[in-house]
Amino acid sequence: MQTTFTPEQLQDPATARSNEVLRACVHCGFCTATCPTYQVLGDELDSPRGRIYLIKDMLENDRPADAKTVKHIDRCLSCLACMTTCPSGVHYMHLVDHARAHIERTYRRPPMERLLRWTLARILPYPMRFRLALLGAKMGRPFARLMPDARLRAMLEMAPKTIPPVSRNDDPQVFPAMGDRRMRVALMTGCAQRALNTDINDATIRVLRRLGCEVVIARGMGCCGALVHHMGKEDESHAAAARNIRAWMAEKRGDGLDAVVINTSGCGTTVKDYGHMMRTTDLAEDAAAVSDMAVDVSEILVRLLPGDDPIGTLNEAKAGVAGIDADLPDGAEGQGPLRVAYHAACSLQHGQQIKGHPKALLKRAGFEVVEPADSHLCCGSAGTYNLMQPEISKQLKDRKVRTLEAKRPDIIAAGNIGCMMQIGTGTEVPVVHTVELIDWATGGPKPPALHDFAANVPRLR
Repeated sequence: MQTTFTPEQLQDPATARSNEVLRACVHCGFCTATCPTYQVLGDELDSPRGRIYLIKDMLENDRPADAKTVKHIDRCLSCLACMTTCPSGVHYMHLVDHARAHIERTYRRPPMERLLRWTLARILPYPMRFRLALLGAKMGRPFARLMPDARLRAMLEMAPKTIPPVSRNDDPQVFPAMGDRRMRVALMTGCAQRALNTDINDATIRVLRRLGCEVVIARGMGCCGALVHHMGKEDESHAAAARNIRAWMAEKRGDGLDAVVINTSGCGTTVKDYGHMMRTTDLAEDAAAVSDMAVDVSEILVRLLPGDDPIGTLNEAKAGVAGIDADLPDGAEGQGPLRVAYHAACSLQHGQQIKGHPKALLKRAGFEVVEPADSHLCCGSAGTYNLMQPEISKQLKDRKVRTLEAKRPDIIAAGNIGCMMQIGTGTEVPVVHTVELIDWATGGPKPPALHDFAANVPRLR
């Protein structure tokens, strides 16, 4: 794509990067085939190619964003399926991030929208505030239908039936490895996840310790910054990134750190991009180091469980460790293994290009793994998207649930808390994190979400 940015415009690093991205686009339109919003709405401007034209026009002319451009950029999920599809390697993520930052600086939204976005930015990244908000939403949920704004209804309906107690495992501390220490890793505990589902971090800590990892919950760590980053609030997202970078690099320079383990793939995509986000700051070098250390939990489990039989390797490694048994999940007597429908979170399969690891781990753990049709398409969660674009989000959720349930699974597994919450509101099939199943299959407790799963229990073998 030809661009006409001036030399003065290209002095801005963000504009220079957007120019590189735009010039890589060849207008082929392959991205429209895998864009969820284009499939739902059928509007070229709600496809990556259409949004690229809108962004190009806005940035090249250095003009404030208008309502039309904002509408179509807001409808983008940032699922990044277009980046997986694109044959030219267009880095759409960096382009749309720049566009959102430009919109935030130059466009004045209607009062209610400004209030909603401000509220989300002040609550979701802070676990205790989010807990209080969930309690309020839980009490207000019976009155959701009376809310005139669909976004307010979505916020009330988001509240889970039960809010888990605070897990003290999320406090700053160090968990020693079981047996010989093989690695020292930091676990990113997240923000919304700490309020919505504490089982995920607990399971991750158990598995990593069992595999010989010393697990550090770093002091000063907090939200990754993704939620506000996708709202275009650069100052807030960069401040969140800076806190995490300082916290993890303090550990690396202290007792050493081999990896930063992330079990929420939306956070993982952002942390792996810290090097780009912070490239013009005084933390550029440290940010690049953190991005290099960042791994999804499935990546480190595959690394720690090499070979054709990682579960067997694990059973050998944990021999002699008190309280851990080789407990692999089976179906009810005579029924064979549990059937797990694996939902591939967009931030994992498209944002991080991790596709095979979670499925391989589940299969090696003894589960029957199935995938839904159109597994590349988003479930409609996408950070705050399900709250800010509830109508489109619901259509995507309903389609995703239909394709998952069509596989007649016993369990649905995913690697991202947002997807888990989104899908869980549309199905009676238990939804759990992949790491919870790996923990269960290798000696940990049955995931609490499966407490009513009396027909299928683990058996020793």
